[in-house]
Amino acid sequence: MKLFITGGAGFIGSNFIHYILREHPEDTVVNFDKLTYAGNLANLKDIEKDPRYTFVQGDIAEIDAVRKAVPEHCDAMVNFAADTHVDRSILDPEAFLKTDIFGTRVLLEVAKEQKLKRYVQISTDEVYGDIDAGQFSKETDRLHPSSPYAASKAAGDLMVLAYVRTYDVPALITRCTNNLGPNQYPEKFIPLAVTNLIEGKPVPVYGDGMQVRDWLHVEDHCRGIDLALRKGRVGEIYNFGANQNPEWPNLTILEAILKQLDKGEEMKTFVKDREGHDRRYAVDTSKAMQELGWKPTWSLAEGLKQTVQWYVDHPEWWKSLKSGEYLAYYKQQYGHR
Repeated sequence: MKLFITGGAGFIGSNFIHYILREHPEDTVVNFDKLTYAGNLANLKDIEKDPRYTFVQGDIAEIDAVRKAVPEHCDAMVNFAADTHVDRSILDPEAFLKTDIFGTRVLLEVAKEQKLKRYVQISTDEVYGDIDAGQFSKETDRLHPSSPYAASKAAGDLMVLAYVRTYDVPALITRCTNNLGPNQYPEKFIPLAVTNLIEGKPVPVYGDGMQVRDWLHVEDHCRGIDLALRKGRVGEIYNFGANQNPEWPNLTILEAILKQLDKGEEMKTFVKDREGHDRRYAVDTSKAMQELGWKPTWSLAEGLKQTVQWYVDHPEWWKSLKSGEYLAYYKQQYGHR
């Protein structure tokens, strides 16, 4: 299969490219990435000379650039490209609208023009909004996003479904819970906590820290996307999540990280809660399990231990990121930092 992957220099996208080249040696990949602050070619350094892999820098919101980059006889497009950080979307919603809505429309238009066999939109459980304990969001539930980020992703999803209905574009959508694993940019909760603690800095905890996320290892997510790409039905949506029982609130996640790094409780610092902060996410994954034969294999405890150790072992990867624009942003958010 000849794949055109957008946003492949980011956390999930780069892990997916590695997964594809490892599990499908006959496949080829064109990685189209704008290389914003969260896109890092160091994530793909070990395959940059692989003849099956090509990198093209570009913006998914620029249709001529996308048209030029899509390889001849391309089979499928997988869209990871997105602005994703909720805090940033609250400060600057416009950038999210451009990438997550208009950029998605551009990709769908090119997929229509090129008559691609498959288009996969990588989305998020945040489009459903938060839910009460014991409940699980299903693919047919109403969309109820809380942040500009989640709203932009929900709008992109609706654009995908519109292109399926109106133009017969063979597209489908995957929605996933929070991911953990190697190569995640250190603004997100787990890598921020780990790298701050290694540096001897406190970890900010929003509100009371009892927000619940269903943490899925990125490798399990990549396997699910691959199954959806090859076996999923056009026009359908597939949820992927870890189905953790019991659920771990953010504070429990942080306490496990503190224990692994042998740090004390004094390294936690509670800060004002995020505006519109969702309390709990959890998704019903039965459709992906039944139709695709997918199920998660990593436990949260195993995945968290591996992830923490990866950041411990790769300081050269994240230390250069925790400078300049990144530090300025967090100083704006947390004056003590």
